[in-house]
Amino acid sequence: MLIRFDAEAGMSWGRWPTGFIDLTDFFTVFGLGGWYLIPSALLLVAANLTDWRSLSRRSLMLLYNWTCLAFLMLSAVGLAGLAVNLLKYGIGRARPVYFNNLGDLSLHPFAMDARFASFPSGHATNMGAVFAIVLLLFPQRKYIALAFALWVASTRIFVGAHYPSDTVAGFGLGCAIAVACALVFARLGFIFRRTTVGLPVRKTTFRLLWSSRKPDRSGAAQQADFGLEATQ
Repeated sequence: MLIRFDAEAGMSWGRWPTGFIDLTDFFTVFGLGGWYLIPSALLLVAANLTDWRSLSRRSLMLLYNWTCLAFLMLSAVGLAGLAVNLLKYGIGRARPVYFNNLGDLSLHPFAMDARFASFPSGHATNMGAVFAIVLLLFPQRKYIALAFALWVASTRIFVGAHYPSDTVAGFGLGCAIAVACALVFARLGFIFRRTTVGLPVRKTTFRLLWSSRKPDRSGAAQQADFGLEATQ
């Protein structure tokens, strides 16, 4: 099924309206890993330079949660980027811009040439990883995140960089690696709690914003305000 769509995408490349191509050119850059890796790395550097002992208990928990999120993003997007590059250069599929000369199934394994690095899509892989993280941490935003992630991933088809199967495979790869990272985090007790079946579940202690609840003298209320669980 996807092979048929690949051929149609190859034949359609360069025939899209100019305004639409300009729009996809603008959004496709959001699939670059730097948008997610660089802020995460800078946050980890800032956290490392911070004197954690001078922070209040609530500030400490907030910084801890942001640091864990940055580490999760670095792990998921970084590992996904490594995996997709190993696959795309190992497979060596020609990009759609060469469809007329080479077709949609021209493979050049280990050519180490960007012209033959179509499968899977690196941008789509990044968006799959980011979507999976949002899905696990903020499920109430999953539809917005999914729409944005799919749109950015699909722009790679319209700019002539990838076939539909490249983007589907990349998106799935990114999701799988992000979920695997979340499972490891859950096992280590970071961000997620372990479950016997299904996806890892975010801990109630994971908060990225100040709590609006004012602390009182009761230990239970303070624990709720600081985002601490009674049992870890």
